[in-house]
Amino acid sequence: MADLKMPELNNVVIAGNLTKDPVFRQTTTGTPVVNFSIASNRKYRDSSNQWLEDVCYVGIVAWNRLAESCRARLKKGDPVLIDGELQSRTWKTNDGFNRSVVEVKARRIQFLNKKGRVADVTAAESLEAPRREEEPAVIEDDSFDKFLTKEESALLNHNEPKPEA
Repeated sequence: MADLKMPELNNVVIAGNLTKDPVFRQTTTGTPVVNFSIASNRKYRDSSNQWLEDVCYVGIVAWNRLAESCRARLKKGDPVLIDGELQSRTWKTNDGFNRSVVEVKARRIQFLNKKGRVADVTAAESLEAPRREEEPAVIEDDSFDKFLTKEESALLNHNEPKPEA
Protein backbone atom coordinates (compact mmCIF):
# COMPACT_ATOMS: atom_id res chain seq x y z
CA MET A 1 0.00 0.00 0.00
CA ALA A 2 1.32 3.43 -0.91
CA ASP A 3 2.46 5.68 1.90
CA LEU A 4 0.02 8.51 2.40
CA LYS A 5 1.60 11.81 3.31
CA MET A 6 -0.29 14.24 5.52
CA PRO A 7 -0.42 17.65 3.86
CA GLU A 8 1.45 20.38 5.71
CA LEU A 9 -1.44 22.79 6.13
CA ASN A 10 -1.71 25.32 8.95
CA ASN A 11 -3.94 28.26 8.06
CA VAL A 12 -6.27 30.41 10.16
CA VAL A 13 -8.56 33.24 9.08
CA ILE A 14 -10.45 34.89 11.95
CA ALA A 15 -12.21 38.20 12.58
CA GLY A 16 -12.82 39.85 15.91
CA ASN A 17 -12.37 42.88 18.14
CA LEU A 18 -9.32 43.56 20.32
CA THR A 19 -10.04 42.80 23.98
CA LYS A 20 -7.39 45.30 25.17
CA ASP A 21 -4.63 47.48 23.77
CA PRO A 22 -1.80 45.61 22.00
CA VAL A 23 1.39 44.97 23.98
CA PHE A 24 4.43 46.01 21.94
CA ARG A 25 7.99 44.98 22.79
CA GLN A 26 11.28 44.13 21.12
CA THR A 27 13.34 40.96 21.39
CA THR A 28 16.90 41.12 22.68
CA THR A 29 18.03 41.42 19.04
CA GLY A 30 15.68 44.36 18.42
CA THR A 31 12.97 42.54 16.46
CA PRO A 32 9.56 44.21 16.99
CA VAL A 33 6.75 41.96 18.28
CA VAL A 34 3.21 42.74 19.36
CA ASN A 35 0.74 40.55 21.25
CA PHE A 36 -2.99 41.07 21.60
CA SER A 37 -6.13 39.01 21.85
CA ILE A 38 -9.41 39.26 19.98
CA ALA A 39 -12.94 38.23 20.80
CA SER A 40 -14.52 36.49 17.82
CA ASN A 41 -18.31 36.34 18.00
CA ARG A 42 -20.52 33.72 16.39
CA LYS A 43 -24.25 34.25 16.12
CA TYR A 44 -26.55 31.28 15.71
CA ARG A 45 -30.16 30.28 16.22
CA ASP A 46 -31.10 27.88 18.99
CA SER A 47 -33.81 25.21 18.82
CA SER A 48 -36.50 27.84 19.57
CA ASN A 49 -35.24 29.99 16.66
CA GLN A 50 -33.81 32.68 19.00
CA TRP A 51 -30.52 34.37 18.11
CA LEU A 52 -27.70 33.53 20.53
CA GLU A 53 -24.06 34.58 20.54
CA ASP A 54 -20.95 32.61 21.41
CA VAL A 55 -17.57 34.28 22.00
CA CYS A 56 -14.14 32.76 21.36
CA TYR A 57 -11.04 34.54 22.70
CA VAL A 58 -7.92 34.08 20.58
CA GLY A 59 -4.33 35.27 21.17
CA ILE A 60 -2.52 36.91 18.25
CA VAL A 61 1.20 37.60 17.75
CA ALA A 62 2.66 39.75 14.95
CA TRP A 63 6.30 40.42 14.12
CA ASN A 64 8.47 43.05 12.39
CA ARG A 65 6.69 45.69 10.23
CA LEU A 66 3.34 44.11 10.95
CA ALA A 67 3.98 44.54 14.69
CA GLU A 68 4.87 48.20 14.18
CA SER A 69 1.71 48.78 12.12
CA CYS A 70 -0.40 47.19 14.85
CA ARG A 71 1.21 49.38 17.49
CA ALA A 72 0.44 52.50 15.43
CA ARG A 73 -3.11 51.62 14.38
CA LEU A 74 -4.77 49.35 16.92
CA LYS A 75 -6.41 49.90 20.28
CA LYS A 76 -8.93 48.09 22.47
CA GLY A 77 -12.20 47.42 20.65
CA ASP A 78 -10.84 47.79 17.11
CA PRO A 79 -12.12 45.21 14.60
CA VAL A 80 -9.54 43.20 12.65
CA LEU A 81 -9.38 40.32 10.20
CA ILE A 82 -6.35 38.07 10.74
CA ASP A 83 -4.78 35.64 8.28
CA GLY A 84 -2.12 33.49 9.89
CA GLU A 85 -1.13 30.13 11.29
CA LEU A 86 -1.41 28.39 14.63
CA GLN A 87 1.75 28.20 16.69
CA SER A 88 2.38 26.81 20.14
CA ARG A 89 5.04 27.83 22.60
CA THR A 90 6.07 26.61 26.03
CA TRP A 91 7.96 28.37 28.81
CA LYS A 92 8.87 27.88 32.45
CA THR A 93 7.44 30.35 34.98
CA ASN A 94 9.53 31.95 37.75
CA ASP A 95 8.09 29.44 40.22
CA GLY A 96 9.15 26.46 38.06
CA PHE A 97 5.85 25.54 36.39
CA ASN A 98 5.67 24.79 32.68
CA ARG A 99 3.14 26.87 30.75
CA SER A 100 2.07 26.60 27.14
CA VAL A 101 -0.16 28.54 24.80
CA VAL A 102 -1.56 28.13 21.28
CA GLU A 103 -1.94 31.42 19.41
CA VAL A 104 -2.25 32.75 15.88
CA LYS A 105 0.97 34.02 14.30
CA ALA A 106 -0.35 36.70 11.93
CA ARG A 107 0.81 36.83 8.32
CA ARG A 108 -1.61 39.58 7.30
CA ILE A 109 -3.94 41.83 9.26
CA GLN A 110 -6.74 43.86 7.74
CA PHE A 111 -7.73 46.76 9.98
CA LEU A 112 -11.50 47.06 9.77
CA ASN A 113 -11.89 50.27 11.77
CA LYS A 114 -13.25 53.13 9.68
CA LYS A 115 -10.65 55.68 10.73
CA GLY A 116 -7.07 54.40 10.63
CA ARG A 117 -4.93 55.89 13.41
CA VAL A 118 -1.95 57.67 11.89
CA ALA A 119 0.14 58.38 15.00
CA ASP A 120 3.57 56.71 14.89
CA VAL A 121 3.06 55.38 11.34
CA THR A 122 6.36 54.08 9.94
CA ALA A 123 8.09 55.80 7.03
CA ALA A 124 7.28 52.93 4.66
CA GLU A 125 3.59 53.25 5.45
CA SER A 126 3.64 57.02 4.99
CA LEU A 127 4.67 56.46 1.35
CA GLU A 128 1.42 54.62 0.63
CA ALA A 129 -1.26 56.40 -1.35
CA PRO A 130 -3.47 58.50 0.94
CA ARG A 131 -6.70 56.83 2.04
CA ARG A 132 -10.12 58.39 2.17
CA GLU A 133 -11.38 58.61 5.75
CA GLU A 134 -14.28 56.19 5.24
CA GLU A 135 -12.06 53.41 3.85
CA PRO A 136 -10.76 50.74 6.23
CA ALA A 137 -7.04 50.86 6.95
CA VAL A 138 -5.35 47.91 5.24
CA ILE A 139 -1.75 46.72 5.43
CA GLU A 140 -1.85 45.04 2.05
CA ASP A 141 -4.02 45.44 -1.01
CA ASP A 142 -5.51 42.01 -0.35
CA SER A 143 -9.16 42.09 0.66
CA PHE A 144 -10.63 39.26 2.67
CA ASP A 145 -14.14 40.33 1.74
CA LYS A 146 -14.17 37.87 -1.18
CA PHE A 147 -13.82 35.00 1.32
CA LEU A 148 -16.77 36.02 3.52
CA THR A 149 -20.27 34.63 3.17
CA LYS A 150 -23.17 37.09 3.15
CA GLU A 151 -23.89 36.17 6.79
CA GLU A 152 -20.26 36.77 7.86
CA SER A 153 -20.17 40.08 6.01
CA ALA A 154 -23.40 41.15 7.72
CA LEU A 155 -21.97 40.19 11.13
CA LEU A 156 -18.81 42.22 10.49
CA ASN A 157 -20.95 45.19 9.54
CA HIS A 158 -23.06 44.73 12.71
CA ASN A 159 -26.18 43.79 10.76
CA GLU A 160 -28.34 40.84 11.70
CA PRO A 161 -27.98 38.12 9.08
CA LYS A 162 -31.12 37.49 7.07
CA PRO A 163 -32.41 33.92 7.35
CA GLU A 164 -32.10 32.04 4.09
CA ALA A 165 -35.32 30.82 2.52
